Amino acid sequence: MPSAGFPLRRVVQLTALSSLLVLFAAQLAGALLAHVPLFVVASAGGVGLDLYLQRRQPDLIAVLGKIRFEAVSRQLLRDMLIVVALVRLPKVNAVEERALVLLLLGCYGLHFLCQGVSLIVRRNRTLPILTRNIDTSGLRLSPAPPRILARLQSRRLLTFMLPATAGLLATSATAQNAWALTGLATSLALFLGGTAHLGTWLMPKKRTADEQRVLNWLDTWLDDYRPTVGMYFSGGATSAYQANMWLGTLAALDGNPLIVLRERFMVQKIDATDVPIVCFPKVAHLMHLEQSSLKMLLHPANSGKTSQVLRIPTIKHAFTNHGESDKLSSCNPYAKAYDEVWVAGPAARRRYQLADIGVDDRDVVEVGRPQLTPIHPYAGPPAGDSPTTVLYAPTWEGWTEDPGNTSVILAGENIVRELLADPGVRLLYKPHPMTGSVDPRAGAADRRIRVMIAEANARSGTDRRNAEGPGPSSDATAALARRTAELDALTTTAFRPNADETERMLLQSHPGQGRAEAVAAAT
Repeated sequence: MPSAGFPLRRVVQLTALSSLLVLFAAQLAGALLAHVPLFVVASAGGVGLDLYLQRRQPDLIAVLGKIRFEAVSRQLLRDMLIVVALVRLPKVNAVEERALVLLLLGCYGLHFLCQGVSLIVRRNRTLPILTRNIDTSGLRLSPAPPRILARLQSRRLLTFMLPATAGLLATSATAQNAWALTGLATSLALFLGGTAHLGTWLMPKKRTADEQRVLNWLDTWLDDYRPTVGMYFSGGATSAYQANMWLGTLAALDGNPLIVLRERFMVQKIDATDVPIVCFPKVAHLMHLEQSSLKMLLHPANSGKTSQVLRIPTIKHAFTNHGESDKLSSCNPYAKAYDEVWVAGPAARRRYQLADIGVDDRDVVEVGRPQLTPIHPYAGPPAGDSPTTVLYAPTWEGWTEDPGNTSVILAGENIVRELLADPGVRLLYKPHPMTGSVDPRAGAADRRIRVMIAEANARSGTDRRNAEGPGPSSDATAALARRTAELDALTTTAFRPNADETERMLLQSHPGQGRAEAVAAAT
């Protein structure tokens, strides 16, 4: 159950943290008491647990980082205790101890050198803009370096120090320095080789273009493409649906459409589309649109960064919203900032008139809801035995406690229950993505509705198999699976685990000839 996952996760984290502290305490006791078996087991267990935490418990690792007990501190403490153990062993002389300590310090020195190089490489690969569906061959972008070298510094330290730790522990157990020397030399080679390999991304062949060159390339592309109308969007990680619902409409417009984004992560949140996408993280670079042919921007949502693009005098702005209801958010005073407010019909116009928020009625334009074009209204009973498809798409509860914002809480289950009970109805349930984000009752009702639909689907599948056997229903299921696979292949891009935003920009430079037609055929 959902409620059971939270305490279970906490139990796992507390157990892992307690085990880590116990292992450090056991390692300290083994070092001070010169108890070799205890010391070796505790040290090895600590390294193994640390590697596990890096891969499986990122939340706990983040907490440890906040209290400054990050991987470097933990590994340094572990190695310090190993040095204490070596000092306590009578069979290792002082000269050999100094040599081992110097080699150990050399490993840390190379680790920090590699970290410095990784910072330079990441900074160099952070472009002033990001794009999708635009040919970037003129920028000569390169694939990203391995994550363990460029971004996973904690895992790099723990992994590259494994030979050194193993060698030092073997020396602690056998009093033979060859083990420690071999392990330390291997770790030094790993750090040195990794740093050198990472440094190749600063060489001309792999180095990315500087800011001015990228911006010049963008200006050239804008001059060649000559965008006419665009969609401007800025928002949080969960708000991409507000823009995605307009992609089909934007792609169908005459001229050359463009999508303008402001957050880097949003580039990958936008659904599959052939429309060119440009992300401007900085407002100074956003101003390059002023010199372009872009004359119109559509805004499916309000955001704090909207005011930054409104200052461009050469562009007209229309607020289209991402949906309309009787919630206050559908007619708020921010709408006065736009040149026009595009609404679905007379009801929305009256909503602005009644709200009396300063929006001039002459600036309200009724355009319908073009993003709903694929949804056909009821046109009479379907032919033959085909069911009537009913779409139930309730809005969410909103930010206020106004009653009746959503039907999910009071009526949703009854509506779905009655529709599911009718054998002549095929139900499509599409709740608002934010359902339950404010009122837990809405989320609970939504989950119950989903369970009802899942149970009805299971019963329907069983009844169909009993009545028809493995006939047309099996063929339909196979066809659905085949088309789903085709759509996934056409609308998703596979990235390497190492891929950064620059490599993704390289791989998504062009949607491919005929992709839109292939998607339409598979839908």
